[in-house]
Amino acid sequence: MIDLTRRQALLLALASSLPLIAGSSRSFAATQKVSVALDWTVNTNHIGLFVARDKGLYREAGLDVDILPYSDTGAGTLVANRVADFGINGTISLFTQKTAGADLKAVYAVVQSETGRVVFNAARSEIKSPKNLDGLIYGGFGSAWENALISTIIRHDGGKGNFETVTLGTSAYEALANGSVDFTLEVSTWEGVEAELKGVKQRSFVYADYGVPDEHTTLISSSEAYLQANPALASAFVQATRRGYQFAVDHPGEAAALLIAANKDALTNPALIEASLKSLIDGHYLRAKDGALGTMDPAKMDAIGDYLFTAGILRDGDGKILAQRPDFAKYFSNSALG
Repeated sequence: MIDLTRRQALLLALASSLPLIAGSSRSFAATQKVSVALDWTVNTNHIGLFVARDKGLYREAGLDVDILPYSDTGAGTLVANRVADFGINGTISLFTQKTAGADLKAVYAVVQSETGRVVFNAARSEIKSPKNLDGLIYGGFGSAWENALISTIIRHDGGKGNFETVTLGTSAYEALANGSVDFTLEVSTWEGVEAELKGVKQRSFVYADYGVPDEHTTLISSSEAYLQANPALASAFVQATRRGYQFAVDHPGEAAALLIAANKDALTNPALIEASLKSLIDGHYLRAKDGALGTMDPAKMDAIGDYLFTAGILRDGDGKILAQRPDFAKYFSNSALG
């Protein structure tokens, strides 16, 4: 999902001080502690982590994994500052933070394609295609990325790309429902599923249909420093995590039950969890049609990087728009997947 939605636009995760992990051997005499920071409240994007922990997959790999809840510091910031060893973050967050100097490197693609979409009330019959969004009110999340995204979509359809933005954060969904705004962005596999369960009638536009490169949306990242110091430990974590997501795809009922049982206070609507996971599986987000699971597509990463660079969204540590295209191959690695 695009990181301007509630899971990635706000980039929230717990800022807890944890000791750094040492050691780089896959054969551990005792379990080695690893920490992973979440990007938002627990949801189905995180299911592989909880399955791997509670099915004993991490333990089998010699790991004692601490899944950190969210708070008011982004997961990418925690990872870059060695507070957490790994963290869930959005592709857009990864690119913007790394370009600005953060020590980050993606190691796992939670989803294989874009889960975000432009959404509006189905009753708006005058909105037939993106060009009809010109001049309307967008309920936004406060990032430069979303302005570029929406402008691209509208112009690709023949419009001018002009719209009014009201920054609302997660209140955008309520504003859309009551008609205070005309359209917003949502995660089809979460907010979209939730709306459907509530009987809310919506229509939507998919980004990739209107000139925006597809992306992995949600990743797991670490730092170069951690990966270089702990290559075997990192591989053990990433591969056990992939097993967790694989289990979730193959056994969705049991995986959903595990996630709910581990987060009873936060996940009080089992129907949403089950329907969201079904959407992730049926839409080939967790595992692609070609069987890819966790792997980042170099062409896809390069394309979204090019888009961000061309749109002037990538800035250096001084806040200046990049004048030279970075080598986006350095922003991620599939090597830990084995």
